[in-house]
Amino acid sequence: MKLDFTGQTVAIGGAASAIGSAIASAFAEAGARVFCADRGALPTWPSLPDGIEKASVDLGEAGAVDAWIGDTEAATGGPVHILVNNAGGVAGRTSTSIESVSDEDWHSIIHANLTTCFHLSRAAVPGMKKAGRGVIVHIGSGASERASLTGVQAYCAAKHAVLGLTRQLAHELGPFGIRVNCIAPGFIPTNAATRQQWAELGDAGQQALIRSIALRRLGQPVDIANAVLLVASDYASFISGEIIGVNGGR
Repeated sequence: MKLDFTGQTVAIGGAASAIGSAIASAFAEAGARVFCADRGALPTWPSLPDGIEKASVDLGEAGAVDAWIGDTEAATGGPVHILVNNAGGVAGRTSTSIESVSDEDWHSIIHANLTTCFHLSRAAVPGMKKAGRGVIVHIGSGASERASLTGVQAYCAAKHAVLGLTRQLAHELGPFGIRVNCIAPGFIPTNAATRQQWAELGDAGQQALIRSIALRRLGQPVDIANAVLLVASDYASFISGEIIGVNGGR
């Protein structure tokens, strides 16, 4: 099965991460015109294939998101056909007791993981409605359905909320031909926070985690990218409002 996205515009928020860049590269290789946004300075981004258009955007700022989506639509002369919301993470926070969590920490993580999805979806939906079709893919987490390995309460709460947003938008936007789904990656140590978690497990903990995965391996960013492309493709044209776990059978 070969997925072909030729002629389609894909916008990816949170594209500077390992998973985000893998998603961007996969769509570009499948023929899509890909636009990427993240808050980091462009020189710090991972290497991406030629032709992918990158922009430094604060996805937590509604005006900046509206402007980026508007620029994307102007550049292509049409709507965003596929929106991928991959922004988020624990923002450097580590596990601590609930009584030690500050309001600032709580709100910053909710903002990074949930509000960014709201901003991006709100900006892209009008164009999708006019076109009579569209796909939104939120990147959730295993923590969208259970307690988080991070131990960060706000992260777990936000990822649960992303699943709720997915289901509500699928219900609201389905009559306009717009599908909305959530991909929930398993544990993939690709950034400083997850690499630290992996290291803190130690050899015994790492082996125990791998044994808890049916396929007996950790996931890779390309595993998530492949799932996103499948869900965004016409092969998934009757799938909406779902959470798809990509976790090796954990």
